[in-house]
Amino acid sequence: MNQTEKAKAFGALHRKGDPVVLYNIWDAGTAKAVADGGAKALATGSWSVAAAHGYADGEKLPMSVLVETAKSVTAAVDLPLSVDFEGAYSAEPTGAAANVAKLVEVGAIGINFEDQVLGGDGLYPVERQTARIRAIREMAEGKNVPFFINARTDLFLAESDLSKHAGLVDEAIERGRAYAAAGGSGFFVPGLIDPALIEKICAASPLPVNIMMRTGAPDVKTLAKLGVGRVSYGPGPYRSMMEKLKQDAAAIYSLL
Repeated sequence: MNQTEKAKAFGALHRKGDPVVLYNIWDAGTAKAVADGGAKALATGSWSVAAAHGYADGEKLPMSVLVETAKSVTAAVDLPLSVDFEGAYSAEPTGAAANVAKLVEVGAIGINFEDQVLGGDGLYPVERQTARIRAIREMAEGKNVPFFINARTDLFLAESDLSKHAGLVDEAIERGRAYAAAGGSGFFVPGLIDPALIEKICAASPLPVNIMMRTGAPDVKTLAKLGVGRVSYGPGPYRSMMEKLKQDAAAIYSLL
């Protein structure tokens, strides 16, 4: 498939009630392993890619390293690749679009794009975030790529008190609708695990909803019944792999 075909195929995988499952990767080696495991598409996790290179999450990883990682994955595996691009390394719409263009140039067909103010406090106002999404969409259209912008809100991830999540749903729905109107392709609500709230957002969202697996989250079959269109695993695969590596190493060194 060429890049346009990959982008179209990736978008088509997002079906309400029959979600695409993305077991997040962090380099070409893990991309090959997950592809061999049966994946239909690939997605990096920002936390995992940063940690694999010795950096903290939150755009601490140099953007050039992330772009090179994406390039190595698209060269190694012939599957659609979405890149967790956090805030696109720019607060400004034009800067964000220019940075995303670098991923398009190396073959990526989508991004996660969050509304958290990295290096600051809280979330971008809706108007500001929609301007950033719109700029990215216009850039992608200029390149004739049906780029998948997974518009992420950090409303739930930023609130550790799960009992307060119900009070955030209306704002989340408002943001999701605004992001859709600006050119978003999907709506990502990491941190949300309550089945009733997930179902409410799925029913109201004009975009396929992405849920991230974490402790306490419903399983994939349940999420499908709730109307979810995409399930991702975030840093879970990296943490699992590193724990296995540590255990294997400990078993060897304990014998010395």
